Parts: sequence; structure tokens; C-alpha cells
Amino acid sequence: MSLVNKIAVALTIAGSDPSGGAGVQADLKTFHQHRVYGMSAITLVTVQNTVGVSRVELLSPELIAQQLEAVLLDIPPDAVKTGALGGIAAIEVIAAARFNCPLIVDPVMISKHGAPLMAEAAREALKTLLLPRATLVTPNLHEAEAITGMVVDSVESMKEAARRIQGMGSKAVLVKGGHLEGDAIDVLLADGVFTEFCSVRFPTQHTHGTGCTYSAAITALTARGLGLVEAVSAAKNFITEAIRTAPGLGSGSGPVNHLAGSIYAFDTIKVS
Repeated sequence: MSLVNKIAVALTIAGSDPSGGAGVQADLKTFHQHRVYGMSAITLVTVQNTVGVSRVELLSPELIAQQLEAVLLDIPPDAVKTGALGGIAAIEVIAAARFNCPLIVDPVMISKHGAPLMAEAAREALKTLLLPRATLVTPNLHEAEAITGMVVDSVESMKEAARRIQGMGSKAVLVKGGHLEGDAIDVLLADGVFTEFCSVRFPTQHTHGTGCTYSAAITALTARGLGLVEAVSAAKNFITEAIRTAPGLGSGSGPVNHLAGSIYAFDTIKVS
């Protein structure tokens, strides 16, 4: 068997960021850094840089469907992730696709700069059509609040939000606590067990694409066959190092370091 046939494959279904810090561009860089062959289906195109977003253009559902059909028929992925989807039509297309592999849903709703990347009406479609298909959902605090309708501002409320989101059909939920004060704590609910992942918070403005990169790392590691807890732990270490070593590009919220070395350490895990 050739090396090409042995390599793990991951697919990202997300929006384009021309500055390269988030979206499909960040996902593909992260896949590559984790030695995974990356494919993409673009859902929307943005005009943005580290300072802000000036335009968002949704692609037609037909074009999204054709992209998916082209790659799924030819190179079946070992894991799939979704990012910014834009509207109901894109969600319906993705929900109808046949993925014979884990599906990681990053429910991107707004950009780092506050620009909407999901229509409010599409949130209900996300909950009813996509979450029941998800192997893992990775909301930040704001997204967890939008999905559940509850205030999420502590580790305990993160756990309750995870329970509610899992109740919508997702097999597992990772609520990211990056917007809390103090250490950056994320909470995973999988197989009825909560696992907390903790890291030091770094005083930096350069966190553009953090959520995309984090979920892409989980997707890549899942494609390589790691279990969910191990994949999240390694991805947490990767994104922590990527933030710590951010290159400081741009005059606004710059990208994280997608060249950060992967760290397969498990000392951030605490089971409760």
C-alpha cells in the first residue's frame, strides 16, 4: 500500500478568510501541521483582515452540494468538521450529506470582530438538523448561550449547557471557556463523564481563528484515530502553544501560530 493510501484525510466545510487566520485557511494549515491530508468545501466568502470584516457573501446551496459530492465520492474523509455555514440552506445541504466518519460541528455564529456568520433563523436548523448528526459540538460561551438560551458564565453553567446541547442529539459536547476570567478551562461531556481541560491564559490580542484552529486540530487527531478525550487534550495543548507563540501579524487581532508543534501530553485532564 502506498503512503498516499495510508495518510489520514479530513474535510472542512466552512467559510473563507482571505487573511488566512480563520476559516478554511486555518483549518487546512492545522490539518497539515497534524500530518493529515486536508480537503475543503467553502460555504461563504468573507472580506476581512485582522482589523475587521467588511463583507460576507454566501455561496449557493447547489455549489456547496457539488463541492461535497466531488470530494466525498473521490476521497472519503476519516473525519469532517463544519465551521461558518451562513444560513439554513447550507445547513440543510450538510445535514443531507452522507459522512461515514465522525462529524465535528463548530457552531460559528459571529467573527472575532463581531460580524454575523450565521443568520439567526439558521440557529434552529443547526439544532434540529445538524446537532443530532454530530459526534462532537464545540461551542464557545456565546454560542452555548445562543443554542441553549441560558446564561453560560461559569464552569458549572458550562456543564449544564453541555447537558442541554447533548440532549439535542450530539454524542459529545465541548464547551470552551476562553471568555472566562482566569485560566482557560474547557469542559467536555462524553459518555456521561465530564472532563476539564485547563491551560494558562496569555495576555495577547492575537487570537484570531482560535476556535477554528482548535476544532480543526480535534478533527485532524480524530481522523488519525485518537479517542475523543485524547484528541481534545492534544488539540488543547496545540492551540495553547499556538496562542502563546502567535506571530503578531497585522494591526488588529492577529492569527495564532499554525506552525506550533503538536504536543501529545495529557496532564491537563481532570475527570469529574
